[in-house]
Amino acid sequence: MVIHIVEAGETVYSIAQEYGVPVSQIVANNGLQEPFSLALGEALAILFPEQVHTVAPGETLSYLSRVYNVSLLQLLRNNPSIAENPTLFYPGQTVVIRYPAPAMGKLVVNGYTYPSIRQSLLRQIAPFLTYLTIFSYGITPAGRLINLNDQAVLSTIQPYGVSPLLLLTAMDQNGQFSNLLASQVFNNPTARQMLVQEISRMIELKGYRGVDLDFEYVLPQDTETYVHFVRELSTALNPMGYVVFVALAPKSSSDQQGTLYEGHDYAGMGWAANAALVMTYEWGYAYGPPMAVAPIQNVRRVLDYAVTQIDSNKILLGIPNYGYDWPLPYVKGSTKARSISNVEAVQLAVRTGATIQYDETAQSPWFSYMDAQGQAHEVWFEDARSIRAKLLLPKEYGLKGVGYWNLMREFPQNWSVLNSMYDVGPDIDL
Repeated sequence: MVIHIVEAGETVYSIAQEYGVPVSQIVANNGLQEPFSLALGEALAILFPEQVHTVAPGETLSYLSRVYNVSLLQLLRNNPSIAENPTLFYPGQTVVIRYPAPAMGKLVVNGYTYPSIRQSLLRQIAPFLTYLTIFSYGITPAGRLINLNDQAVLSTIQPYGVSPLLLLTAMDQNGQFSNLLASQVFNNPTARQMLVQEISRMIELKGYRGVDLDFEYVLPQDTETYVHFVRELSTALNPMGYVVFVALAPKSSSDQQGTLYEGHDYAGMGWAANAALVMTYEWGYAYGPPMAVAPIQNVRRVLDYAVTQIDSNKILLGIPNYGYDWPLPYVKGSTKARSISNVEAVQLAVRTGATIQYDETAQSPWFSYMDAQGQAHEVWFEDARSIRAKLLLPKEYGLKGVGYWNLMREFPQNWSVLNSMYDVGPDIDL
């Protein structure tokens, strides 16, 4: 894979000619929209097929899988437009059979989604996933589960061999999050026992692979009790073949202050859970000043600490699938940024004639523009360069894998980069 940075005067057609690859592949691998206009400074992932096949009448993907001894899932990863829309497989179509083998080995990939995800988007993403975590089941003070309408998602991913995880949060009947509700359950042995039983029942009923706990802003006095609840879950679920994951705030020290961090004990969770996602994003956030959502130097600080507390092979690196658009000037307590998809960010740069810059320290793209009302803006997002920088970290730190928050927005370029670097597979460690 080569990451090409667009210069003045270049087009998709000239870039395709320069690298000797079809325009259709650059378009598909980067999620470009007609008329395929490009922004100055835009990053394009250029992948070089090792073997291609022209579809003949009567052939199917399953047939090609058998003839070329390539898994059906890998064919779908190599041809994401077909995964999203099977009607794009037709006689005369050029299908990528193989890319050069990924040099970085196997990777476990998790992603978070809401039940309302577009089905065609889910089909495009599913071949790249080991796990899919569906947001979210809630709880009552008595430890009862608040159900989720998740059957459509579960049915869609089943043919792809993706392992679904039941996401549990401290969300009440009204959809409101409450650390006091979590505290009530943690400190009530009867409620905890009921919740363990409820989770076990729901996992078996719906075919989940396990549970993922996302309890944020845990009260400091509940830190130890939360750890023991997670251990109780693992003790109950692991013998049945089910896993317990936890999502952890991005701490860089054991004594880090703040309500987001104090209730999460990295060492305790490393003991209690089968795996932990470190939520290494939201440094740039809606109410904060313009900056990268996940600056690489901040991400590294969290990982440097995390691997001293948790077995590295239990850690998943959190990766954001979004950016922010801030109106300027930024005024603390007043300015609010708009969440934006990475594809939308590039389209916005094209539409406004902005030049995309790249911050080498943060390893993140950004640009500024002026809207139709004369309001200045600054946008930070993710692209092939920033994703590659993040995907290098699991190999460097010996991590289990990565987890994306969240999958509701398209980002084809991410999956192209991932496909070129790693072989996504089942979680053989659990």
